Amino acid sequence: MDLNITDSSHLVFGAGLIGCYLGGAMCDRGLLVKLVCRDTVKTKLQQGMQLTDYLGHATNLSPNMLFADLLNENNPKSSSYKFIWLTVKCTGITQALLDLTTYVSADTVILCCQNGLGSDALVKQAFPKNLVLRVMVPFNVVELKAGHFHRGSQGQLTIESSYTSDNSVTNQHLSQSLVELLNCELLPVTQCADMTALLWAKLQLNLGNSVNALADIPVKAMLEQRAYRIIIACLMKELLMVTEQLGISLPKLTAVPAKWLPIVLELPDFLFKRIANKMLAIDPNVRTSMWCDVSQGKPTEIDFLNGAIVEHAQLLNLDCPANRLMVQMIKSQNTKVLNTLRLAISAKDMLALLTRVTA
Repeated sequence: MDLNITDSSHLVFGAGLIGCYLGGAMCDRGLLVKLVCRDTVKTKLQQGMQLTDYLGHATNLSPNMLFADLLNENNPKSSSYKFIWLTVKCTGITQALLDLTTYVSADTVILCCQNGLGSDALVKQAFPKNLVLRVMVPFNVVELKAGHFHRGSQGQLTIESSYTSDNSVTNQHLSQSLVELLNCELLPVTQCADMTALLWAKLQLNLGNSVNALADIPVKAMLEQRAYRIIIACLMKELLMVTEQLGISLPKLTAVPAKWLPIVLELPDFLFKRIANKMLAIDPNVRTSMWCDVSQGKPTEIDFLNGAIVEHAQLLNLDCPANRLMVQMIKSQNTKVLNTLRLAISAKDMLALLTRVTA
């Protein structure tokens, strides 16, 4: 595999918020980048793109610097790319794999940027001869106005640096080259040898997504209520039980070690606000992407989040009733939204349901 990747071409496939920010940052670094996106996104990008972050870094990209195609465009002569950054949600993987065929060549490297666990396995099944690397995106991106993408939180985009194959050394060098090529103030990038552990740790932090979708309130308001925090803590305890059985040691992604997070969440309100004030230092209007999906009646990533915990637990003959309940409730809410019957679930009622199934 050629490790000289400076002039390599990049395709960001499924460019939404994360994909546009990623592609824009690459473009700002002078890389050859093309975005594949929906028509609504392409229309916005015709006026150019602005990138900013919470630290005050900023850049502007003129329209002629951006190259965007419509998602699912019928283009049988599509070019192949050295690197494909797959930024669709887990729920869009199946369709994306069909659409990717014309962009993938024998030496294309596919980088999976999804939340949760399991999307990379689907990609490997579809492209067994290609190198597939996992990527963890720790920060959130919002669109402040048309074409203005803002990175609102800290964290480094992390690329898998090793791969269980005969050419693992080559792949590690490839990942390091990517880090050196992409890393900048607007887009901090690093690599990780144990991506499985890192993704489990990220999954632990994402377990509040389902609770937020059911609560139908902003994340900050949710975390200010102890009953909701107890529910999230219960979900985390089940995850920690599974990772312990798998022999996975979770890396520290927050100021609090992974195993102590449930304990902190269960603290009384007055102690939680003092000890975990950083968790509450968020925009009071922010809600999770799963809340957005549920509120719009769209499929959610629940099977790749809470559902992944349940699936791994079953293989280990363990029971994770709290996470199983979340999967059932989210899928039920999707049906109710489609029938305009959705109701927010209070902390008291949700905790009562959880207590019933975990008793």
